[in-house]
Amino acid sequence: MLPCKRPAVFLIWAVLLTSLTACANSPITKNLEESLAADPKLQSNPVVFGESQSNQPQAQQNESTVQLPPDFPNDIPLYSNAKLQQVTPASGSENRISTRWLSSDPSNFIANFYSSQFKTNNWQILQQPTDDAVGVFEARRNDLLLKVSIQPKSVTNATPNQPQTATELLIDYVLNSTATAQSTPTTNPNETTNAVPQPGDPQFIGPIPPANLAAQPPSTANNQTTSTATAESQEFNDLNKAPQEWRQHIQDLAALGVLSIEPEATKGNTTTTNQFEPGKIVTHREYARWLIAANNAMYASNPAKQIRLASETTQPVFSDVSAKDPDFPAIQGLAEAGLIPSPLSGDSTVVLFRPDAPLTREQLLLWKLPLDTRQALPSANLDAVKQTWGFQDAARIDPKALRAVLADYQNGEQSNIRRVFGYTTLFQPKKPVTRAEAATALWYFGSQGEGVSASEALKLKRS
Repeated sequence: MLPCKRPAVFLIWAVLLTSLTACANSPITKNLEESLAADPKLQSNPVVFGESQSNQPQAQQNESTVQLPPDFPNDIPLYSNAKLQQVTPASGSENRISTRWLSSDPSNFIANFYSSQFKTNNWQILQQPTDDAVGVFEARRNDLLLKVSIQPKSVTNATPNQPQTATELLIDYVLNSTATAQSTPTTNPNETTNAVPQPGDPQFIGPIPPANLAAQPPSTANNQTTSTATAESQEFNDLNKAPQEWRQHIQDLAALGVLSIEPEATKGNTTTTNQFEPGKIVTHREYARWLIAANNAMYASNPAKQIRLASETTQPVFSDVSAKDPDFPAIQGLAEAGLIPSPLSGDSTVVLFRPDAPLTREQLLLWKLPLDTRQALPSANLDAVKQTWGFQDAARIDPKALRAVLADYQNGEQSNIRRVFGYTTLFQPKKPVTRAEAATALWYFGSQGEGVSASEALKLKRS
């Protein structure tokens, strides 16, 4: 069958070609040629397959026109797979410059990148996202204040090869006038002399330099207490692990130099930790150290309300805390002031301090309440505590601590129990206290509506 069909096919093609040749100038032939010819517009305006003609010039124009400011700080980490979309320069008296970026990578990748960059490059992290993928970083390094906002974003009119989701980055930064004066050359030295804001100025950004702190009067005559009061602000990068309502309290105390994790005498080198570990149990020695540091920082201008640290030549009152213990001045000082039970206060059976034992809730109150009331604690019994607080487990409270629990009730909303533990019908007196709870308790000293907070003390310190 096939050999018979081939001559017929050849014959048909021969007839067709003959007809076209004979009718080369006919209208039908010209229409056929025009339909098969290439579009001349493609030579001057080529289009990439899969990309619209209108979108491509717009994207190219965006990439070529949006550029970072010439003075963009090199310290700011930039995510490599993010494209700059917009730059908003500073306006008016505000020095904040905003940049907007877009990336096709997931937001958790970008959040992990900035978290790692800030920790590795010694940024002071003021705020970080509670979510691993979404949120805001606020960090400071030298005279540069930085804010990075990470937010997932839907992409509209996406092409087939483009992912349907993206991540938007908002990077805002503020250059302090001090940094600008140091990094930008000027021909007139008088212009930079008056441009540097001083502490107390609304334009001042950053911690007070150590030179200013050293100029403040010492809180006590003891060198160790003085170093605590004049130390630089402490910065912790794990405060996102603490409840939101406690973070500011911890930050205020850290800025006062109260929350030292290790005593100065045990630091054999300059290595420090930025981990506060808010959920970790606080020990007797840590709380004793923080209690004196917080009290003396709150009353830095009132020596009569400060606690004196003991001298190393003093005879130890506790057999398990020798004069060589790095926390001996604080522990011995509390005992000599009668603020903790000891043989000096008439408790002859209390010969051990147990410095590394967990601090309990009833001990937190027993040690701190005398510094709140500044007077002898009232007499108390089990029935009085039950009638006031209504604790179901009041019978488990140590009789020595009942007076402190009752006195704390008279402080109203500023009571330590209400501020730290909230509303509760169970006191759980033997439950260990976390570092975050201890810091929240030490954030405020006072009673009957008269007291001072760490934020107020911090304002006075900076002024």
